[in-house]
Amino acid sequence: MLVTQIPKQVVFHPGPAPQPLPQVRASKTFRHTIDIYLKDSNAYANTYFSRYFEWQGICRERWFHQCISSDMLQATGVFVTKRAHQEYVQETFPFQSVDCQLNTFEVKQCSFYLLFQFLVEGEVVSTGYQQVVFARQDKRIQRLPEHILVKLREYELPISTRN
Repeated sequence: MLVTQIPKQVVFHPGPAPQPLPQVRASKTFRHTIDIYLKDSNAYANTYFSRYFEWQGICRERWFHQCISSDMLQATGVFVTKRAHQEYVQETFPFQSVDCQLNTFEVKQCSFYLLFQFLVEGEVVSTGYQQVVFARQDKRIQRLPEHILVKLREYELPISTRN
């Protein structure tokens, strides 16, 4: 017997991610410095673009462990990255120090965005974001604990309502 399946339309990115308002500060901003080494660059001494995604993860883990919950809520659930994006503004090179600034935006009951700004000597060299969803161990979405939501909102930037 031949069964005809109707393919579902899969949408990976339903519209653009919300954008935080420029020039607005949160009550807190997490900062972490990363040094660039030769292993982080190509033959032209440009930093590999993949390093910025790696650095997003490093900053995210350091911030969460240091500022939100040192046990990473492992007994309660898991964090799932739903989206990740990185924009490059200018090149970086070995032996520069990159300052990562991390804030949250659009904090909801079960998810939030992280905004990453990477700077060298005060100049933005790259920006990125992650949309993070909190789930149970079986990957079903669940609410973040209230005390964690309070901490996440301390780092929150308001978002733009324009499209």
